[in-house]
Amino acid sequence: MTDFNMKTDADGVATITWDTVGKSMNVLNRQGFIDLNDLIDQALADEAVKGVIITSGKEGSFAGGMDLNVIAQMKQEAGDNPAKGLMDGLMQCHGVLRKIERAGMDDKNKGGKPIACAMQGTGLGIGFEIPLACHRIFVADNPKAKIGLPEIMVGIFPGMGGTTRLVRKMGAMAASPFLLEGKLSDPKKAKMAGLVDEVVPADELLAKAKEWVLSSPSIVKPWDEKGYKMPGGAPYHPQGFMTFMGASAMVNGKTQGVYPAAKALLSAVYEGAMVPFDTAIRIEARWFTNVLLNPSSSAMIRSLFINKEALEKGAVRPEGVEDQSVKKLGVIGAGMMGAGIALVSALAGIEVVLIDNSQEAADKGKAYTATYMDKGIARKKATEEKKEAVLGLINATTDYQALSGCDLIVEAVFEDVGVKAEVTAKVQDVVGPDCIFATNTSTLPITELAKASKDAEQFIGIHFFSPVDKMMLVEIIKGAETGDRATAKALDFVRQIRKTPIVVNDARFFYANRCIIPYINEGIRMVTEGVKPALIENAAKLLGMPLGPLQLVDETSVDLGVKIAKATKAAMGDDYDDAVDEILFWMADEGRLGRKANAGFYSYDEKGKRGLLWEGLGEKYPVSDSQPDLTEVQNRLLFAQVLEAVRAIEEDVLMDIREGDVGAILGWGFAPWSGGPLSWLDMVGTPWAAETTNALAAKHGPRFKAPDLLEEMAAKAESFYQKFDPARAA
Repeated sequence: MTDFNMKTDADGVATITWDTVGKSMNVLNRQGFIDLNDLIDQALADEAVKGVIITSGKEGSFAGGMDLNVIAQMKQEAGDNPAKGLMDGLMQCHGVLRKIERAGMDDKNKGGKPIACAMQGTGLGIGFEIPLACHRIFVADNPKAKIGLPEIMVGIFPGMGGTTRLVRKMGAMAASPFLLEGKLSDPKKAKMAGLVDEVVPADELLAKAKEWVLSSPSIVKPWDEKGYKMPGGAPYHPQGFMTFMGASAMVNGKTQGVYPAAKALLSAVYEGAMVPFDTAIRIEARWFTNVLLNPSSSAMIRSLFINKEALEKGAVRPEGVEDQSVKKLGVIGAGMMGAGIALVSALAGIEVVLIDNSQEAADKGKAYTATYMDKGIARKKATEEKKEAVLGLINATTDYQALSGCDLIVEAVFEDVGVKAEVTAKVQDVVGPDCIFATNTSTLPITELAKASKDAEQFIGIHFFSPVDKMMLVEIIKGAETGDRATAKALDFVRQIRKTPIVVNDARFFYANRCIIPYINEGIRMVTEGVKPALIENAAKLLGMPLGPLQLVDETSVDLGVKIAKATKAAMGDDYDDAVDEILFWMADEGRLGRKANAGFYSYDEKGKRGLLWEGLGEKYPVSDSQPDLTEVQNRLLFAQVLEAVRAIEEDVLMDIREGDVGAILGWGFAPWSGGPLSWLDMVGTPWAAETTNALAAKHGPRFKAPDLLEEMAAKAESFYQKFDPARAA
C-alpha cells in the first residue's frame, strides 16, 4: 500500500492524491517522499500529461507535517556520522521539491509542466512546504483550516525549503511572523498575507486547479528569473540591511540566546539571501542539520511534540475503561476559576450548570463567557450565532437541583477544607451514584478532601491553571483511593476541552506547585541575602524562564503567597522553612500585593503597566557589596525546581517521566529550550548535576542536597530517559 497514487484524466491532467494509510491526517514519511518523487517523474516523462495537481485524500485537510521518524532514520543510516546522514537525506528531499518546482524546465526556463497544489484545508510544516514548491496554491474556503510553518514552536525551523521559499516569496520582514513565531492563518488570511494564491469553494477546488493547469500559465518562480530581487531588499541593500539588523536584535531580545532554532533560522535566511536559490537551499539544509543535532532541539521535539501528543492521546489513561466523555458538567463556584472552566467546557459543546451562592455571582460567572465571545467577534474569530450557542449551554443558577443528571462535577470554591466538604455533601445529595466528583485545588491534599465524599473511589483532583482559557496544562491528582474510572473521566474531560493532562499521585503541592514555589522562594531568599533584585530577575530570563521569580509573585499576588505560607506552616510544623515569610508578610502589610494592587516587587503606573523594580525593596533589604556571579544565581534558580522534579519521581508523585517535562513547560514555563527539568538533567549529565547541586548545598543549605535517586544515577552516569522513558521500555 502506498500513501500516494496518480490518475490521469482525458484532458491530460494528472492528479496525485496524498492519502496516508491509517491516519486521519496526512503525515509524510520516507517512503512517501520516494513515492511522490516517482510519480512526479512519471508525470513529467508522460507526453500525454499536460500538467499536475497535487491534492489530499483527507476531507478538510492537506497534511499535518512530517513523520519525525524520518529524521531518526537519516541519522541512523550514516552510523557514526549523523550529520552526514541528515545532510544527505535533507538534500534528497530538497531534490524532490526542486523537481516539482522546476517541473521539467531547461536551463533557459523553457518547457516544463504546470503543477498546482489543491489543499482541502490545513497544511502545516511539510504540508505547506510542498505547496510552496508548486506553481500555484489553491485552498478550499474552510475557515477551520490552519496554514503555516509552526516548526519553531517545537525547537526546529522549516527546513524543507519553507524558510528559503517563503523569504524569497514575501521578503524577510513579511515572512518573519510565519517563520519566527510559527503564526498560523486560516485560508482567507493566508491569501491576504500572500502565503497562498487562491481560496475557492471546497466543491470547486479541483475544478479550479485543473482550469489553471490547462490555461498554459507561466510557471517560472520569481527567484529563477534573471534579475530577481528579493522583496524588501537583500542584506546588502540599505532597506534590507535595516530589516536584518532589526531582526537580529528582535530574535536575541526574545530568545535571550537560549533557543538555537531561532538563531539558526535567521542565519539561514541572512546567508541564503545573498546567493542563488540552489545554494540557499543547501545553506538552509546545513543550518537545519545543525539544529537537529543540537540537544536542545532534540529535547524540545521530544517534550513539545512527541510526548505532548502521546499524553493528549491517552498514554496514561487506565486500560479497559470505556469512554468517559462528559455529557453534562456541574461547576460549583462561579469565580475566576469556575467561570473559566465553564467557558472552555461550553466551547467544547458540553452542557454546563454553573452554581454559586447568589444569582448575581452565578450570572457574573456566565458573563465571563459572554465577554470572551464578544472579544472573539471583534476579532472576527466568532459570530453572534456562535456566542448564543455557547451561552445557551451554560445554566447559571443557585439551585443545586439543576445538577441532576450531571456525570462530572468540578468544584472550584474557596481553598478551605471545611467549605469544600460542605459543598461536596450538598452536591452528592443531588447527583446520581455514578457521577464523578472532582475538586479544583492547587494545594489541598486530595485524600483528605475525599473524606467528605460518599465514595472516595469516585473522587479526584483537577488542578486548572489560571487563566483557564489560556493555560494548556491540567494537572489531575489521584487520591489514595481514587479509582480508574474517575481517572479516565478526568482524562477524557481534559481531552474534550483540548488541554494537555498530566496525572500525578497525591502529595503536598502535587507536582507543579511543589516545583514552582521553591523557584519563587529562592528568588525572594536571595533578595534577603542582598543579591541585586535585577540580577535575580535577569538571570531567570536568561535561562529562558518567562518570568523572573519576583515578577511571578506580583502576577500571582503577594497575599496568595502569604496564605500558602500560613497554611503550609500549620501543616508542617517544625519542618517548615520560614526564610521568605518576613518579606512576604511585610509587603502584604505595606499593601504591595502585586499587579492587582499596582504595587509589588515592581512599580506600576496608574494603568497597571509594569515599570522598574520597587526602590523600597533595597531600603528594607540593602544590596550587598559582594554579588554572586550569574552562573551561581542561575544554578540556584534552576536546581530549586529541578530537584523537586527528581523528588517527585523518587516519591512516586510523578508516575511517567514524560509528564514531568511536559507539565513543567506548559504549567509554569520551565525553560522550554531545555525540554523540561528531566531533559535538562540528561543534557548536562547526572554526574555534573549531582556534583553541582551538592556544592550549592555546602554553601547555601541542605535544600540543595542531591536526592538519593540523583546520586545513584550519577554514580552510574545514567540518564533519566534511559532509565524511565515508557516509550523506550515499550
